[in-house]
Amino acid sequence: MAEIVLSTLNAKWIHASFGLRYLRANLGDLRERSEILEFDLQRRTADIVEVILKAAPRIVGIGVYVWNAQQSADLVTVLKRLRPDLIVVLGGPEVSYETELQPMCALADYVVRGEADRAFADLCRTLLRGERPAMRVIDAALPHFEQLAWPYEEYTDADIQSRVIYVESSRGCPFTCEFCLSSLDIPVRQAPLEPFLAQMQRLYDRGVQHFKFVDRTFNLNLNVARTILRFFRERMRPGLFCHFEMIPDRLPVALREEIAAFPEGSLQFEVGVQTLDDTVSEHISRRQDVEKLADNLRFLREQTGVHIHADLIVGLPSEGLAMFGRGFDRLFAMRPHEIQVGILKRLRGTPIIRHDAQFAVVWSDVPPYEVLQTSAIEFADLQRLKRFARFFDVIANSGNWPQTIALLLTAESPFVAFLALSDWLYEAAGTTHGIAMHRLARFLFDFIVLHRGISSDLAGQALAADYLRGNRHDWPEFLRPYVQDPSRRSSASVNNGAARQARHRGEG
Repeated sequence: MAEIVLSTLNAKWIHASFGLRYLRANLGDLRERSEILEFDLQRRTADIVEVILKAAPRIVGIGVYVWNAQQSADLVTVLKRLRPDLIVVLGGPEVSYETELQPMCALADYVVRGEADRAFADLCRTLLRGERPAMRVIDAALPHFEQLAWPYEEYTDADIQSRVIYVESSRGCPFTCEFCLSSLDIPVRQAPLEPFLAQMQRLYDRGVQHFKFVDRTFNLNLNVARTILRFFRERMRPGLFCHFEMIPDRLPVALREEIAAFPEGSLQFEVGVQTLDDTVSEHISRRQDVEKLADNLRFLREQTGVHIHADLIVGLPSEGLAMFGRGFDRLFAMRPHEIQVGILKRLRGTPIIRHDAQFAVVWSDVPPYEVLQTSAIEFADLQRLKRFARFFDVIANSGNWPQTIALLLTAESPFVAFLALSDWLYEAAGTTHGIAMHRLARFLFDFIVLHRGISSDLAGQALAADYLRGNRHDWPEFLRPYVQDPSRRSSASVNNGAARQARHRGEG
């Protein structure tokens, strides 16, 4: 039983809510009277409500984000219908802007806008004293790290064993990219370094293997970034892995030396490229030195073992299909391990909407508020690029088909080549989701042979090699003749037989 329940819906179960843990850690004397109850988007609203009400809280704080906005609205509606006396407090980026336009904010008792680490605790103290603040919408004062309790002890041993552990050494961003909430006037604040590293040591000693930094610009302060990297490099052990979001055109020699000293596969850098067109960058107030970016990615690929995850955005003002394709090809030539293609979203509060009239931007009013069309790219092409993004993630970014991808993307333009595959695959499969691996293998084989004009032997050998490398158990019969190593053909037969038996037993 808890008087205060902190709750949210995470995108996936493996994601542990960092925000809820900050809130609980900063409740002070109320912490022991609180409980975290987090869910994922697969849970039914009624089931979530049942769990929350079973705790018999007086206050429920709900973290609302663009990915869970609709489900959060449903949750608030049902909670207030069943327990009108329950005090519901909303917070998070989705309700911190355009608050008055959202029905769930009208249903809730209070909304805390901004970084609520301290403001939520103050509100709870007032409410538990039986007092009701006059203002329903509370604008939180911007906290500094020195005012906050660290959240890391809120990670349980079960979290550490099986979930992503989020950490941060800074908040805020100095850049003004108009599609991002960080473009708003939020100063960069750095955590005090030595106390922060002491917290990282505690997590390390508890067995954390995967540290995911949520800093928007980890390498903004070069000395801090180098110190943190050295901290983890000196404690390197098998399986230790760190993820950082990096400014792609800021990688001086001193930082390069530290990065190059890490063993392969222990670092992942997420680099927000977004666009490589200078005119588009100017439209969205983005500052980026493309030549330095290219040089940094070249260094990372050729002289380090860093895994590079690069982001591109579809639908930016003035960027059409052909222009996006040229940017994709240019980035592809820089050889990041993954290219994540995302559709532009109108996040609440961001100034991207100032371009709506000039570029005839049409937005979806349903979360996640993706762009539907602009004067530069029509709806049908945006739909094609959504499918392109999905299939590129499944086929290229997954790492399941390296030899097959080499055949698919040998054309002069990787973008044009993969878009052709994407269009054909959607027509053939009728869906972008739920395509079994063995069925996808057949689709890829048919496309390579029939539409790329590559011999069936070459296509089959590439697909068979990829399948064997993945050690899968749903071996496609049509690939067995293409296994080049006779000793491995039996493995394919055994895997296929095991899969048939599992299906017969109802296991797969």
